[in-house]
Amino acid sequence: MSPRGVATPDVRERLFAAAERVVERGGPGALTSRSVTTEAGCAKGLLHAHFAGFDEFVAELCLDRFARTAAKAQALSRLAGQGTVARNLDAVALALFDSGGPAIAGVAMTRPAAALRIRKALEGGAPGFAAIQEAITGYVEEERELGRVAETVDPHTVALAVVGTAHHLLMTSWPGTPDPRPAMTRLVAALVEG
Repeated sequence: MSPRGVATPDVRERLFAAAERVVERGGPGALTSRSVTTEAGCAKGLLHAHFAGFDEFVAELCLDRFARTAAKAQALSRLAGQGTVARNLDAVALALFDSGGPAIAGVAMTRPAAALRIRKALEGGAPGFAAIQEAITGYVEEERELGRVAETVDPHTVALAVVGTAHHLLMTSWPGTPDPRPAMTRLVAALVEG
């Protein structure tokens, strides 16, 4: 436990990682500000010292994880012509499921104030599913120009299918349900390998 008055480095990430562990272990119902700070090994008030409340914390956690995946998707353009198209796309799609993605999304859905914060942030330009979709579209267009994806493949449709399926699987998966990753991998392969 961090003593009072001592700076805690990387507070946001420490609390976010703790929240993911709590949810993975106990499901969305186990996530409370106390369970997060206990898991993080820090003072109980640390979360509220850095976030306006628990809803803001949950919203910021979701937005942070969306931004990470969006950055990974934007890096796809550097992979054009390398590896396999399916494997490159799969890595981005599966990143949404890393670190308890379905359960964290479930927490946000059960907290209307957090869901509203997320929606407003996305409307304001925070990277989310739209940024991921744009990056995937651009990547598939590049791969099609290189001849690694059939001319008949529509990049916009591939991107929408990947992002829409990921969104569906995130919203309908929780601890104890089948792992959504194999379905996502099969979809990606079917879309780009025909």
